[in-house]
Amino acid sequence: MYRRFGVLLAAVLGVSLTAAAPATADGSKHFPTEFSLPAGWQPEGIAISGTKAYFGSRADGSIYAADLRTGAGTVLAKGPGTPSLGLKVDARKRLWVAGGTGGDARVYDTRSGKLLARFQFATADTFVNDVVLTERSAWFTDSRKAVLYEVPLSLKPHRTLALTGDLVVTPGATNLNGIVTGLDGGLIVVQSNTGKLFRIDPRSGKSTEINLSGQTLTNGDGLLREGRQLYVVQNRLNKVARYTLSRDGATLAAERTDARFDVPTTVAAFGKRLYLPNARFTTPPTPETTYNVVAVERP
Repeated sequence: MYRRFGVLLAAVLGVSLTAAAPATADGSKHFPTEFSLPAGWQPEGIAISGTKAYFGSRADGSIYAADLRTGAGTVLAKGPGTPSLGLKVDARKRLWVAGGTGGDARVYDTRSGKLLARFQFATADTFVNDVVLTERSAWFTDSRKAVLYEVPLSLKPHRTLALTGDLVVTPGATNLNGIVTGLDGGLIVVQSNTGKLFRIDPRSGKSTEINLSGQTLTNGDGLLREGRQLYVVQNRLNKVARYTLSRDGATLAAERTDARFDVPTTVAAFGKRLYLPNARFTTPPTPETTYNVVAVERP
């Protein structure tokens, strides 16, 4: 009866009862599949919120905001002179930034570019690499240490979580890198130098190696999880791998390469696409070196 009444009312008002398509249904199909970043930018991380994409600079830590619909963009915030690596945007439109060799994290207002907060985690032998957001916290990896850093979304003081268990950190190497939430409320991290994947208990810090069924995530960098599907960027291999997560481990489901890949590092999704910035690690950086972002269909 309610449906019949609704149809009649719609006819009277001249409106449709057809549900609106989600903003990301396939709105990206008319967007550019490649666009440029500023010369000399040296990108690393990417975060997408709505149709805006954000990119940090390894060169000086500046933040660039681009419109996925056109590829056009502008510098949102000038950097502190130290890197901006992994990025995430929260529900309050705040951009969380991993500070690399600066040993810190920064939080920006994506509307104004204003620096809202800064957290100093370490000052020596540090490389704060990536970040993931949970309901309560931002979690950061440090590629030089067997730790994670937790910052409450309320911007209260951070804590350092020491990691135990299966993880073995190699001094001087790029160890923990990309990080995402797990299926069970924990965290998942990739260790770049060993190609291993770990579950991390955010309460105890215990790390448990994930069974990859004989595969190795060589040069594993940025991670993206959508349900049971885990996308892993393998930077110098110019590849994105998709693994299916289970209670017992993770199984390789598909891989994707592209002739336009030039050492992609991180990944974010919009519509049916994955967007990846080319870090070009094998190209000596200069102020004139060109950089870009490419979009591909999910593997």
